[in-house]
Amino acid sequence: MTEEKIKLNATNQALLKEINSLYPDGTVFVQFHGKKAGYVRHDQATQKTLPGGLFIIVTDLTAPNYTASHELLHLLMLLQGFPQIFFQLSLGDKELDEQMMIMSTDLYNVAMHRVVVAEQRKHHLIDDRIEELYFKGIEHTLTKEGGKEDDERALRLLTLLDALVFYGDDLPKFIDRLQANYPVALAAAQRIYDQITAKPIKSPFDMRRTIVKLYGHFDQQMQDWGMPALHNNEYTTLSPVLSARQLRLEVRQVFEIFHSDMKERGTSQRAYVGLRRNDHQNSFTLAAPQSNASEYFKRVYDMPVQKFLEEHSIPYIVRK
Repeated sequence: MTEEKIKLNATNQALLKEINSLYPDGTVFVQFHGKKAGYVRHDQATQKTLPGGLFIIVTDLTAPNYTASHELLHLLMLLQGFPQIFFQLSLGDKELDEQMMIMSTDLYNVAMHRVVVAEQRKHHLIDDRIEELYFKGIEHTLTKEGGKEDDERALRLLTLLDALVFYGDDLPKFIDRLQANYPVALAAAQRIYDQITAKPIKSPFDMRRTIVKLYGHFDQQMQDWGMPALHNNEYTTLSPVLSARQLRLEVRQVFEIFHSDMKERGTSQRAYVGLRRNDHQNSFTLAAPQSNASEYFKRVYDMPVQKFLEEHSIPYIVRK
């Protein structure tokens, strides 16, 4: 199959038009280039920024319009002001950082998929065939659970959390097969899923709350299994969603800044991390001041939140 033969369907063309009306830096394009794996996963597209704009490249042609719509909806949510994650800290081990970033991004995407998949279903982009191809993707990703504990538990939990979001009301069609292959991970995933879907997502604020909850519940499950927690509440920077009133408050009323054991990414400097006081989630990082730290932080804590965030070029979202 060549990329000339694949055309964006009408829904995707409308999505792309909406995105290009919002995209600030050039134009967004979609390209198809790849083979057919025979299953669907959410890692079958990439994004590249090139002169002239952003290219979304669908790298697997098993269900090209489904995959394109998935990637376009993720981009649309960011352009509409949903929270983003950033990786500004390092544990001092490149391989460990890579693993942390992958796991954190996968969990973030599970939360984002609550909106993405709902939109895809609304536009009839998910049908029986896509659901079966998605199940094949699960089988391709995971081995069946054995009689003893193994090192695939975290991956199974992540994959099945995403599956529960993807299948939604259609889960009964697949529950027996999931139960047969992954009973332990499925039970854990269902417990977390129930927690993160207790409230609807109607705004960026709701999304941020869901992401923070998901990071916390995932860590709790890891610890229950005797595995190390990821601590994404400290490692991953999640853009804050703040009301107009909070933006007028002093920094000390909204954030707590502490000296982290982690380093600034790309440097050997220890970093400072700004945690939201209400949920203890990393909302920004700061480089250690060159001199007179106590004076520097007294000034920072005294500043109005909006002035501080803008002075330090920290992304934030205004809660409507």
